[in-house]
Amino acid sequence: MTNNKPTTKIIAGKYKGKVLELPSLDVTRSSKARLKESLFNVIQFDICDKIFIESFAGSGSIGLEAISRDAKRAYFVELDRSSYKVLLKNCKLVEAAKCQTFMADTFVQTPAILESLKNSNDEIILYVDPPFDYREGMNEIYEKSFEMIKNIENENIFLIVLEHVSSLEVPETLGSFSLKKTKKFGKSSLSYFEYTKA
Repeated sequence: MTNNKPTTKIIAGKYKGKVLELPSLDVTRSSKARLKESLFNVIQFDICDKIFIESFAGSGSIGLEAISRDAKRAYFVELDRSSYKVLLKNCKLVEAAKCQTFMADTFVQTPAILESLKNSNDEIILYVDPPFDYREGMNEIYEKSFEMIKNIENENIFLIVLEHVSSLEVPETLGSFSLKKTKKFGKSSLSYFEYTKA
């Protein structure tokens, strides 16, 4: 058996080409390269100086891509211990000073991070990528993710991006946020929500 660990590369920015380790594939799936590329094509001009929060961070490849493209700071939340170790390693490879990591439950920690940033002048991009597989019975994690987004009271949210299984029906509105568009990449999709001022 070969001991080749799965890896991914940073696509662009000052750490372009930097190789990141991925957690073992039975624990987490890396966001596909095409999906990641599309996401950053959409937000590339908006990322500079924003705060980036990656919930269900896994290897942190999305938030670290954001740092490579001049995000001000990135917060990572990951519950799985072995994925978290990989995340820490990757943050050190890129720019540890800009990374804040939490080994914690996303549904507890993400709202806590948002609460701490509520009165900040910084704008926030929140990336939510609940783990999914193709078995039945995973809907609850999406329901909990929807609920978490509904309860966000920050007015300094620039964008919320939800990565999800393409068959999922995503609500048009979640609390103060409205669905702007969804892009499909085979079995995975990205849905973009923006803050709707009351």
